[in-house]
Amino acid sequence: MSSGRLQASDLSAPFHGVRQAEEVPEPGLDLSIDEVAQRSEQRKIEAYATAMRPHVFLAGRSAAVHLGFSVGPGTRLEVAVFAPARAPRARGIRGIKVEPQLANVRVHAGIRTTDAASTWAMLAAELSVRELVALGDQIVRIPRDQRGRPQPGERLGTIEDLTAIVSAGRRRGIGRLVEALPLIQVGSASPLETDFRLDAAADGLPTPELDVEIRDGRGVLLGITEFVFREYRTVVEIEGDHHRTDRAQWNRDIDKYAAYVAEGWEVVRLTSAHVRSADRRGVAIVRSVLRRRGWNPTPS
Repeated sequence: MSSGRLQASDLSAPFHGVRQAEEVPEPGLDLSIDEVAQRSEQRKIEAYATAMRPHVFLAGRSAAVHLGFSVGPGTRLEVAVFAPARAPRARGIRGIKVEPQLANVRVHAGIRTTDAASTWAMLAAELSVRELVALGDQIVRIPRDQRGRPQPGERLGTIEDLTAIVSAGRRRGIGRLVEALPLIQVGSASPLETDFRLDAAADGLPTPELDVEIRDGRGVLLGITEFVFREYRTVVEIEGDHHRTDRAQWNRDIDKYAAYVAEGWEVVRLTSAHVRSADRRGVAIVRSVLRRRGWNPTPS
């Protein structure tokens, strides 16, 4: 390319030696503020990767974004090297030097990055215990395919991986990691679900089963539900905004809940407004339903 083309107004220079075309918004694409920030960070990552040296890798919030976790990006791209190499220094990036025993590196989507467990541990310096639990839940969850079948080979980490990285050595935020680790469970698919689970436990509700396949008397799969209080025939669905905006999802939900009711289940539907309200009224709603279904919170 000519020097004139490299200076054209439709190209940005996010990093030294890198040019990137401006992103053209997709027609009809409705993204939240968080999703816009995630996409912007991923574009920066892809731009930097074209000039990334072989010993450099993504770290911190940038690694979390690249791995697909619900963690807001930082103000600068975070990249790292293993000690004793010198941390990168350049406009637009935050260079980090990491002791080799404190992180593992993998290639994800063609870019070197700390693995999920290492990324979780490195973020302990800036995340709260609750945020670390939510991120840990995302790491250890077992994804399902479009037909609802578990895909254990696609999970990004295990409780054992998180335990090993906590035991690797002292680091900033180690106390929060130690506190968060026993609270992480397999089965919560989103930070919203983690919030409800933690609040329900703190309020003394019975321990629910997570990510459960609900079947009828013949064994036919009716649906997959986030929280199941089996003894009280109660299921709790935590509904994100896509349950409202996606017409096909909305119709599937109606059919699923009707099938649940026909099998004797009571369905409690909660949104972020219930889960994250100041009074945590989602927990109160579920408590009321469980008591009506026979739960006695006081020892008999």
